[in-house]
Amino acid sequence: MRRIVLDTETTGLDCRTGDRVIEIGCVELRGRQLTGQRFHAYINPEREIDPGAIAIHGLTNEFLADKPKFAEIAADFMEFVRGAELVIHNAAFDIGFLNNELGLLQHESMDQLCSEVIDTLRMARELRPGKKNNLNALCSEFGVDNSGRQLHGALLDAELLAEVYLAMTRGQNSLEIDFASPAVDYSMGGTRQRPPLLVLSASEAELADHARVLAEIAKESKGKCLWSDLESAPAA
Repeated sequence: MRRIVLDTETTGLDCRTGDRVIEIGCVELRGRQLTGQRFHAYINPEREIDPGAIAIHGLTNEFLADKPKFAEIAADFMEFVRGAELVIHNAAFDIGFLNNELGLLQHESMDQLCSEVIDTLRMARELRPGKKNNLNALCSEFGVDNSGRQLHGALLDAELLAEVYLAMTRGQNSLEIDFASPAVDYSMGGTRQRPPLLVLSASEAELADHARVLAEIAKESKGKCLWSDLESAPAA
């Protein structure tokens, strides 16, 4: 499986109001290994960059003034991602911007170019509910060195996300049998020793709550409460 870990930087937060892509960074994964193949481009957005966005990524209007327009890098970008499975953090944002850029040129959309999109933000929220799941937080959680990340940058963030993604999915690829592990010896009556089973008895309050719930179920079901029937049945 060929996977492309992708990130973008933009002039602002909403492509529907005219914001544009100003940087694309991609790195390639094959067989859960970074191959060293990458795509990176700074892009002249042909519009002003919001000051709030500059504070995040540090890319200025002056820096991008002599950079190629999206139309000039579109073919190379499309060729790099074509047929791959994409790995993106908060995928809806990047895909929306890229589809906007491709649509302006009447090119194929990202879902036509690529086989699938994996959203690592959604994955992280399932793994870490209620916690911060931005890239810095995930780097800290999974031991990925992000000390060089002073500002957002598409290529750097794609490289960091690749390491985070590999760490997040490591357990999904750990189904090999460890033949070096010592076998359990069942010969000569040998058995594995299990710890004693701990049995917790319900308290009087818990038993009262249980009885109340069963009574409510029996009332709603007109006396048809299977649990009550089982409790009142004679022992075999």
